[in-house]
Amino acid sequence: MISYAGGFEQAVAELADYEAAGLDLAVVPEAYSFDAVSLLGFVAARTTRVQLASGIMQLYTRTPTLTAMTAAGLDFVSGGRFNLGIGSSGPQVIEGFHGVPFEAPLGRTREVIEICRKVWRREVLVHNGKYYQVPLPGGTGLGKPLKIINKPVRDRIPVILGAVGPKNVALAAEIAEGWQPLFYYPEKAHHVWGEPLKAGLSKRDPALGSLDILVTAPFAITDRPEHVWEGHRQALALYIGGMGAKEKNFSNELVRRYGYAQEAQKIQELFLSGRKAEAAAVVPDELVHNTCIAGPLSYVKDRLAAFKAAGVTTLQISPMAQTHADRVRDLASLKSIVDGGS
Repeated sequence: MISYAGGFEQAVAELADYEAAGLDLAVVPEAYSFDAVSLLGFVAARTTRVQLASGIMQLYTRTPTLTAMTAAGLDFVSGGRFNLGIGSSGPQVIEGFHGVPFEAPLGRTREVIEICRKVWRREVLVHNGKYYQVPLPGGTGLGKPLKIINKPVRDRIPVILGAVGPKNVALAAEIAEGWQPLFYYPEKAHHVWGEPLKAGLSKRDPALGSLDILVTAPFAITDRPEHVWEGHRQALALYIGGMGAKEKNFSNELVRRYGYAQEAQKIQELFLSGRKAEAAAVVPDELVHNTCIAGPLSYVKDRLAAFKAAGVTTLQISPMAQTHADRVRDLASLKSIVDGGS
């Protein structure tokens, strides 16, 4: 993941060293910050080999056709290196920041992906769905079916669906090339997501290939991981306690399914009352430690094995070492481990 809290241009400049150390994928988030698209264009111009992804573009805030055009444009300027990460976000952001109704996330997600793939194949676009109709019926009566003018670099850009809830996870397993969960706990993942994944995969088109499971985790090889744990604890408290409305918080619901119902309720109560430090203190240590990868080399190897055994195929790490040189070193070590080295 590209964090630009300390300066986006500096973070992108450091990517050259990460590429040399073996980085395969750089992900630019969106949330309710700067848009991911303009930043991804900048990253595409400053990199040569690394794959790029949006993580996660909100599907409600763009028309399906614009999403397809944008993905095709980013794939073009990057020379075929873009992966479209999309997700529904949540009502707090979609309605509160964008002023768009948060409705029918499953149905809209399916139709958006269907429309994107039609556009990338340069089909004359006709879509008569429940949520999207192209061309628009009624109106001036002057709309007509069109196809994208340019020829996309690829007629199938990989789609990564950000999903946490069971139905959305099943949908990702059915129709997307990749699935990105949140706060992935390898030892508890099958209990939480095993059935939805099984249900979705049973309907999956074999032409999509195997499902790429992309997991985000703070990462550092260190004998003193406390600073990584503390930063991750604060992030968990934010998401569990305040990222979403009290009645609709996907992270809170996930942590409850992990078996921390009482803690999730307490974290939310404290966080929403402004007692953020107390909320962070309630986050269980085992949740903090097992949803990140930080510790001595032998411990990191054990955690990587646990993630792999749980089905993870791609790690989206957030390097947390104190210096750029140490972050590059850690990434090179990780790449060596993943590739079967020592």
